[in-house]
Amino acid sequence: MDLNTITTVAHPGSRAQLPVWTAGDAWLAGGTWLFSEPQTHLTRLIDLTDLKWPALTITDTHLTISATCTIAQLDALVCPPGWIAAPLINQCCRAFLASFKIWKTATVGGNLCMSLPAGPMISLTSALDGVCTIWKAGGGEQKIPVVEFVTGNQHNRLTPGDLLRQIDIPLAALKRRSAFRQISLTPVGRSAALLIGSRDADGTLTLTVTASTVRPIQLSFAKPPDPSALHAAIEQQITEELYHADIHGKPFWRKHMTLRLAEEIRGELLDMARP
Repeated sequence: MDLNTITTVAHPGSRAQLPVWTAGDAWLAGGTWLFSEPQTHLTRLIDLTDLKWPALTITDTHLTISATCTIAQLDALVCPPGWIAAPLINQCCRAFLASFKIWKTATVGGNLCMSLPAGPMISLTSALDGVCTIWKAGGGEQKIPVVEFVTGNQHNRLTPGDLLRQIDIPLAALKRRSAFRQISLTPVGRSAALLIGSRDADGTLTLTVTASTVRPIQLSFAKPPDPSALHAAIEQQITEELYHADIHGKPFWRKHMTLRLAEEIRGELLDMARP
């Protein structure tokens, strides 16, 4: 869709060249949502392409995903054998309700910043203990865990002029046992519940609930819970108002599926641990 109110497109090549943020500005990365509907309040786009951030960087401690990394680039990452949680990357990429053309354009950062409950990059990065680096509009940086970055349906911790720079995933999280469950109301539809479980070497079980809730919810158990303890913890920590409601699933059904998929994950992770 043409954005006929845009009068200027800025092309900064470094952080120092980022223009002063004003009303009517928008960051442009993939633009798959930006160009999908009228944006009559916008007058200037700030194109992030010329910043040339490396899509993916692996260090001794982290996998760094730039905000401008496309879904196709992330899905194509060849992971070391020790990253036993790596299948989550491909599973979450395929949880998109999107064509291969969108994959080549849509960005990881854009998915986080849209902050939709069904955003699968939110599911992936929150389950893997991802930490957002935000360039603040007034200068400096802020680091926020992904589970705290998204605060509700299309709400997050960004303030006007803030820019999501990258998400850092600790390599330790990629070396944990993991289990993935996702369900939609229709055979090929938006995720109504997407849960990811992981288990540390010390036995700690972590369950990350997304899509069924308006924001990521993470539950941690020092030792694997039995079915009743898991059910009770979900009931206590995910209150009724946290379940999302839209045409892709009513809250009652989303809650039911959350409890069901959580138990499946618990059983799978316990089976993995048995000799």
